[in-house]
Amino acid sequence: MNDQPLNVWVVDDDQSVRWVLEKALRQAGMNARTFERAEHLLEAIAHGEPDVLITDVRMPGMSGITLLERLHATSPDLPIIVITAHSDLENAVAAYKGGAFEYLPKPFDIDEAMELVRKAARRSGGSDMDDAEGAHGISSIIGQAPAMQEVFRSIGRLSGSSMTVLITGESGTGKELIARALHEHSPRAGKPFVALNTSAIAADLLESELFGHEKGSFTGADSRRIGRFEQADGGTLFLDEIGDMSPALQTRLLRVLAESEFYRVGGQQSIKVNVRVIAATNQDLARAVKESRFREDLYHRLNVIRINSPPLRQRRADIPLLLNHYLAAAAQELEAPSKTIDADAVDMLQSYDWPGNVRQLVNATRRLTVTAPGTVITTEDIPTELGGGETSPRAAQEWTRSLASWAERQLSAKSGPLLDTALPEFEKTLIQTAMSQTGGHRQEAAKLLGWGRNTLTRKMKSLQLD
Repeated sequence: MNDQPLNVWVVDDDQSVRWVLEKALRQAGMNARTFERAEHLLEAIAHGEPDVLITDVRMPGMSGITLLERLHATSPDLPIIVITAHSDLENAVAAYKGGAFEYLPKPFDIDEAMELVRKAARRSGGSDMDDAEGAHGISSIIGQAPAMQEVFRSIGRLSGSSMTVLITGESGTGKELIARALHEHSPRAGKPFVALNTSAIAADLLESELFGHEKGSFTGADSRRIGRFEQADGGTLFLDEIGDMSPALQTRLLRVLAESEFYRVGGQQSIKVNVRVIAATNQDLARAVKESRFREDLYHRLNVIRINSPPLRQRRADIPLLLNHYLAAAAQELEAPSKTIDADAVDMLQSYDWPGNVRQLVNATRRLTVTAPGTVITTEDIPTELGGGETSPRAAQEWTRSLASWAERQLSAKSGPLLDTALPEFEKTLIQTAMSQTGGHRQEAAKLLGWGRNTLTRKMKSLQLD
C-alpha cells in the first residue's frame, strides 16, 4: 500500500457504529468514508474503490450479503470485512461464500477491528473461497459466544473445500454437528455423510465396519458387506473418537488416506474411493503421539485443519439460547406441552459447569419437560445434580454479604481506604476467573469482562498476573 494512508469505507445503517468506526480509523491514520445504505456505496464505488470495505449484514434495502455478491462479481480483489449483530452459522457461511475476507460478530473489539483492516489491506485480493451454490441446509449449531463464532468462521472458510479436518473437544460438545455442517457447506453436500464412532465397535469388528468384507472371509461372514468407506464414496466419512483406534487399523487408515484405495477383508481386488475424512477426538493426540499410542504420520495426515469444539462452561452466554431451543425440541419429541423457564432458573443453570456439555443440557431439557409440574420451570424444579438446592441464585449472592462483613471489619480496624485494598483483589479474582473460563484466550476473556484486550493486558501487568 506504499506510504499512502489506507482508504477504508464503512456501510452500516447504525449511525453509532459508523461514528465509532470512522473515529477509530482516523485515529489509526486511515482515511474513512461512511455510508448509510449499500445503494449509496455502489454509486460511489463506480468512481473508485477503497482499499478495504467494512459492511453490515442487515440493512434497509440491499443487504450486506447481496452487496458482497455484487462486489465479488465486479471487484473480486476488494477485501471486504463483514460485521453483524446477528451472528450465526448461516450468516458466517453466506459471508465467506460471498467472498468476504473476514467475518466479525458484534460487539467487536475496536483494536481487533483495526488490526483486521490492516491485515485485509496486506492481503489485497480478498478471499479465495469458492462462491459455489449455497448450502443444502443448516445444522442446528447454536451459539453467539466468541468461542462458537470461531467455529462458525472456520466452517465458513472451509465452505468451498474438501480438506481433511480434525475436530477436537470434550465429549458432548457437538463434534458431529460441526462435522455435518462442514459437509453440508462443502462441494460434497449432495453426497452421503456417513458417521462412525470407532470406540463404540469392538476392535476385531472395526476393520470390517470400515472396509467391508467378502463372503466367507471369516466365521459368520455369510455375505459380502459394503464398508463405511464405500458407503461414503463421493461424500464425507466422519470418524469419531479416532484416538481409540488400534495401531493396526491406524496403519490401514493411513494407507487409504494416502492412496484413496483399499481391500475389503478377505478381498483380492482393490477398491478406489473418493472420500473426505473428518476425524474427531476428545484426547490429546499430540501427547498420544509422544507416548507412541498414535501414529505420528497419521496424526499429521488428519490434522490438516483443526477446529476446537468448546465446552459449555466456556460459552455460558449461550446457555439461555440453548435451553429455549432444546426445551421446544423436547416438547415436540415427547409430544408434551411446551414449557418455558424463568430467569432465576436460567441463572441457576447458567452457573452450573455442565461436565457433560451440550449433550447433558439436551438430556436435562427432556427431563425437565417431563418432571416440572407447571408450564414454567422454576428453581424448585432444578435437581441438585444440576446445581439446584444450595446453589440457587439467592445462595449465590452470599458473597455480597461476606463482602459487607469484611468491609465492616476493615473499617473497625481503620486499616486504610477500603477501595485501595479491595479493588485490586476484586479485579484479580475476576480476571483469573475469565482467563480460566476462556482457556487463557485474552481476547475472549476481555469480552467477558467488558474490557478491550489492551485494557486487560494493562490490568494483568499492573496486578502481576502475566
